Amino acid sequence: MSKTLLVLRNELITTISRKSFLFTAIGIPIIGFLIFMGVGLLGQGGTGGVESVIGGAGATAPKPEGFVDQAGIIEAIPDDIPAGLLTAFSDEASARRALDAGEIKAYYLIPADYVTKGTIYYVDPNARPLISGAQTGIMRWALFVNLLGGDTELAARVRNPMEIFVTALSPSPERDIEMDSGMSAAFWIPYAVTMIFYFVIMMSASLLLSSISKEKTNRVMEMLMASVSPRQMLAGKIAGLGIAGLVQTLVWAGTGYTLLRLGGRTLSIPASLLPPPSIILWGVIFFLLGYALYASLMAALGAMVPNLREASQATISVIWPLIVPLFFINPLIEDPHSTLSLVLGLVPFTAPIAMMTRLAAGSIPWWQPALAAVLLAVTAVFIVRAVAGMFRAQTLLSGQAFSAKRFWGALLGR
Repeated sequence: MSKTLLVLRNELITTISRKSFLFTAIGIPIIGFLIFMGVGLLGQGGTGGVESVIGGAGATAPKPEGFVDQAGIIEAIPDDIPAGLLTAFSDEASARRALDAGEIKAYYLIPADYVTKGTIYYVDPNARPLISGAQTGIMRWALFVNLLGGDTELAARVRNPMEIFVTALSPSPERDIEMDSGMSAAFWIPYAVTMIFYFVIMMSASLLLSSISKEKTNRVMEMLMASVSPRQMLAGKIAGLGIAGLVQTLVWAGTGYTLLRLGGRTLSIPASLLPPPSIILWGVIFFLLGYALYASLMAALGAMVPNLREASQATISVIWPLIVPLFFINPLIEDPHSTLSLVLGLVPFTAPIAMMTRLAAGSIPWWQPALAAVLLAVTAVFIVRAVAGMFRAQTLLSGQAFSAKRFWGALLGR
């Protein structure tokens, strides 16, 4: 036991003292979510009136424009358009003179047949492809209001005709969800949880593969074998790197959850779409079990390959089940109660990712993550015992080329 603790301590101190680990564990989640919040602040705006086209505090101030209404549509400029932002001209010649004098940046020409054809000409001397007409929403709003008889409330309703509230009839009923304001969050929050868990489990398990492969390449393994048994080394490495990975998971999950809660109002995310606090507890459980499963497989892979380069190439033979939920991420998020979602959430090799995606996407019965955790724990124990059986000196010190058939055969005790 004392030798196992020495290996654990060495792996833990070596890992958490690396600058790359500190940056990955602490720097990346903070930077990523601060950028996410910044984008939310820049994109914040209304859904009905002219505020949604003029922009918020961080938007570029619109410049004065003019219009020539030959169709007689615009009888009055809506009150919520700032004075001087949209000026009427009696004819195109006077609009052109104002444009040449720099009083306006551009002007619109509404032809007499606008009602039948819907065509408006935008005259801008500095027009550039892709970005010209960036503030045409102001003119659209003026047309909305005047085509509807000057009724700004009706125009706002036409511009944004629906605010859907969906009541979920799930086993654990949630509050009504405001669909229009939260639709993006309803997808991107579970998506972010999925990708975070995938990368955290992969990075933590890969540390074990890298550690064993490097020690085999630089022949440190031979010296370790003189004083530490293979099983003691396996237990110490899995526990030490697991603690480091758990710290990273808690930092990522805690930082993300805290910033998401604090930024929910800024990003206009309905409270019912934010993950419940229990997701952090489930996250710890599924990380530990998922890490134990895949770290053991990575350790077995590291024991059998002759060097780190070949180990990296053979990684796909071990991690492909973990990638499967990524291919079905849309069905998992859109319908977490489907048969496909249930199967992926219960199969031990896909459960660490699929079940966390389902937990973040919607309310599911408590027994499903509990059953998934039990099945995953049983499988992890079986894999750890199988890897411990093949983690012996003749395997660790061999230099044979990797073979997927030989790898799975050795893991099954053949």
